[in-house]
Amino acid sequence: MKRIGLSLGLLLASTAAPAAAADLSTHVLDLARGVGGQNVPVVLAKRTADGSWVQVGTARTDANGRVRSFGDPAKFDKGDYRLTFDMSAYPHASAAPFFPEITVVFRVTDAAAHYHVPVVVSPFGYSTYRGN
Repeated sequence: MKRIGLSLGLLLASTAAPAAAADLSTHVLDLARGVGGQNVPVVLAKRTADGSWVQVGTARTDANGRVRSFGDPAKFDKGDYRLTFDMSAYPHASAAPFFPEITVVFRVTDAAAHYHVPVVVSPFGYSTYRGN
């Protein structure tokens, strides 16, 4: 029995742990209404070595205006990323956005970190920052 336990322990110790990967999320906060911007389409893209962009994820904000994940974090590593928010699809009846699309470019430098990149929107402006 000891031999089985020792063998299992050695096997588990020699199994490689998965590589750390960046975790990405976002949030749309409607400052004019004081609520999360729900149902906003968001596209996540990564800059390639030749400077072009390749789509790596899509989502829609939930009832609280959040996108908690863009899928498997293992596919996100160091590099430049771009979030594109389609504000023209924001379903609130009074929303007639001056900025129909908001694009935020940011850099992932720590592949093991969490990156939360929210936007705060109002009818004639927006702001962004690195959140937590």
